[in-house]
Amino acid sequence: MTLARLAPAIFVLLWSTGWVVAKYAAFFADPLTFLVLRYAFAILLFIGFCVVTGARWPRSWTTIGHAIVSGMFLHGLYLGAVWWAIGQGVPAAISGIIAGLQPLMTAAVAPFMINENLTRLQQAGLVLGFFGIALAVLPKMVAIDTAATQIEFLPVVVNVLGMAAVTYGTLYQKRHLQNGDIRAIATLQYAGALIVTVPLAFALEDLHVTWNLQLVAALAWSVLGLSMGAIALLLYLIRRGQVSRAASLIYLVPPLAAVQAALFFGEALTLPMIVGTIIAVTGVYLTNRKAAGPAPSADRAGSAAAS
Repeated sequence: MTLARLAPAIFVLLWSTGWVVAKYAAFFADPLTFLVLRYAFAILLFIGFCVVTGARWPRSWTTIGHAIVSGMFLHGLYLGAVWWAIGQGVPAAISGIIAGLQPLMTAAVAPFMINENLTRLQQAGLVLGFFGIALAVLPKMVAIDTAATQIEFLPVVVNVLGMAAVTYGTLYQKRHLQNGDIRAIATLQYAGALIVTVPLAFALEDLHVTWNLQLVAALAWSVLGLSMGAIALLLYLIRRGQVSRAASLIYLVPPLAAVQAALFFGEALTLPMIVGTIIAVTGVYLTNRKAAGPAPSADRAGSAAAS
């Protein structure tokens, strides 16, 4: 089994644990403050990893700038918006539906930004995947006690803007960073994330952190498993193929997170969640299925972006 075959499954498994980490971390630190710590440690570890493994740093200031800007969108604005919105009371079920917008956003914008077009079968797979996610989390949305849970409009809007940010950042990555050492690019991206997250944390939070074993464990996994492992795989997947196909993997994250919640927290795994997961998996399969015949226009887009 090559990395190309294993990378999608490993990415989904790692990224889905972010929901569990967020649930734990919220008890011990403010969301944006936790992200600042996560990004700072990620930079330090990535720098050490680059030095030990002999990574090649970009010599062009243009490439450095592109890496920093992509990090501002992929990490700073995306996770900052989502974590802040959840901290402000947006239920995980609604956040899961919003997360399902990303692959659809990516497919809609990709033809204009990077000249990437999907086949009709792949388009059907994206729509089917979103339908599966909606079916999986809709019962939880219906079960929300609106009288006891006041969902404000602004946090929901911020959550949607976070999805738009990661969509743009993913396409920006595909367009401007097709070449270069992924290790060095990832390091610079977390520098961009700090540029966004640090001032937001100072402006919106009290910088509350309660240091204990649980926080250290959540921080360690966030840095090693998510910021280093999952993100490196995502950048690898974006570079290898169509960005819409890579984004479609996000459909598998909420259902898998629900399974983990059932295993670790005893949350109910309902029939709609199981059926929705099966539908979402089918949608991802269709979206990532290689079309027969001539190569898709994404190959031309990749060569154009690299020039």
